Amino acid sequence: MADDLSIARAATLLPITEVASRLGLRPDELEQYGDYKAKVKPEALARRAGAPAGKLILMTAMTPTPAGEGKTTLSIGLAQGLARLGRRACVALREPSLGPVFGVKGGATGGGYSQVLPMEDINLHFTGDIHAVTTAHNLLAALADNHLQQGNPLGLDPRRMVFPRVLDLCDRALRSIVLGLGGPGNGVPREGGFEITAASEVMAILALASDLPDLRVRLGRIVVGYTTDGRPVTAQALEAPGAMMATLREAFKPNLVQTIEGVPAFVHAGPFGNVGPGVSSVQATRLGLQLAEFLVTEAGFGSDLGAEKFLDIKCRHAGLTPNAVVVGGTIRALKYQAGKGLNTLAEPDVAAVEAGIPNLEKHVENMQAFGLPVGVALNRFTTDSPEEIAAVATAMERRGVPLAVADIWARGGEGGRELAEMVVELSDQPTHYRPLYDLDQPVKEKIAMIATRMYGAEGVVYTAEAEKRLREIEANGYANLAICMAKTQNSLSDQSTLRGRPTGFQVTIRDLKVFAGAGYLVAYAGNILTMPGLPKEPAAARINLDDHWHIEGLF
Repeated sequence: MADDLSIARAATLLPITEVASRLGLRPDELEQYGDYKAKVKPEALARRAGAPAGKLILMTAMTPTPAGEGKTTLSIGLAQGLARLGRRACVALREPSLGPVFGVKGGATGGGYSQVLPMEDINLHFTGDIHAVTTAHNLLAALADNHLQQGNPLGLDPRRMVFPRVLDLCDRALRSIVLGLGGPGNGVPREGGFEITAASEVMAILALASDLPDLRVRLGRIVVGYTTDGRPVTAQALEAPGAMMATLREAFKPNLVQTIEGVPAFVHAGPFGNVGPGVSSVQATRLGLQLAEFLVTEAGFGSDLGAEKFLDIKCRHAGLTPNAVVVGGTIRALKYQAGKGLNTLAEPDVAAVEAGIPNLEKHVENMQAFGLPVGVALNRFTTDSPEEIAAVATAMERRGVPLAVADIWARGGEGGRELAEMVVELSDQPTHYRPLYDLDQPVKEKIAMIATRMYGAEGVVYTAEAEKRLREIEANGYANLAICMAKTQNSLSDQSTLRGRPTGFQVTIRDLKVFAGAGYLVAYAGNILTMPGLPKEPAAARINLDDHWHIEGLF
């Protein structure tokens, strides 16, 4: 069987100008990066301001296995399926981080005959957006340390610096470090560390900012540290936003590529879904809605993480109203949620599938809680038996939830026709979208609503450190921000080992952090790492460049 890389390499790509023309974009509205990639100029969005918007379709998923369940592949396959129905469609995805590419999950451009191309470019550096975010972020960190060195007129407390540096790699050795060693000329010694770039507040701001003025304001609101009496010090106070804007000038423009079937695809911004909002950019979303009849977009991990943040953070701030939500799932994930081991998921087991269905049902309920039409997409694998698929179909029929089987890895858009037809019907239904909570509710109430309604928790408990941080947040006027929960993607709960649909648990908030520029508070539940480490056998060990300049081992 051909792998993703060989399928991608065998594909015939269209010139990016031809792909753009399918959305009505003119060549003069593009900044080309070679033949098959382009950035879309800001004027293209401005020219179409006020145009009738297409339909916004969100792709989310059930709780995944460690390998993921193909949510990106489903999003691409759905867009291709809509195109096969004669609909003007496009897809908006996040940019892959090099951390997972070289670490555990590998690339993030879909798979089989539902990929975005050029696959190698997108997974490796692409148009340099993530590097620009890394530079802008680290520039602010350097300015903050320089402020300490140059007399510290703002009174920053070196022990209360909360803006780490970032790197777009997994490197556990950089989580906690000591800065400024080597004498007075090398800075003020203090503890510090690195996070992965996808966890950066600057990355979240790139995704959520509506335009250049909004980008400037958001960058200026970033809190870099606190004074000894607990007052926040912002990037604006350090006069940093101007240089950061200059660094992000090109990165802020959406990237246009294509699927393997020539369907236009925007791949822009890449915040993680478990520690960040997990969404592609507002800029790309709005552009797609102005240009296409249907825009399909994804949100990181399951409905409890990326989709909740998409609906409570991105849609609220950007004024977006989704028309339908698709919850992706697989037979193997259902078995895994029933407690089966990873090495047994290919074995036929209808009873295990049925035992795992409550997890899928909970994710469907989560999306219905926002007042949205919801359907289920079953991402088909060759090991799925007809009896197993029938068990899922029966369960969804019992709940009155439409289900489509998507054979999009092997058959591309043709295998996504059933899914596309389901989505067209769903999108014609009335939508009653509403956020889960109001911003002016107390912080604990907002967190409790997410924990109880999205995760199924009995309640929320706070560590002493989290309570202390909450008092400071309220004193500094940040209590009216949205909530970005940081928790494991491996369970509906905050405990990664609890599979299925857990009950009787409480969510523990161990810390809170202000992301004022992004417009939310990060609530840390469980032991969430913002700088992952590499596994024992990293994907990087399989990647190579041969003598003919061909990349090997990328998936």
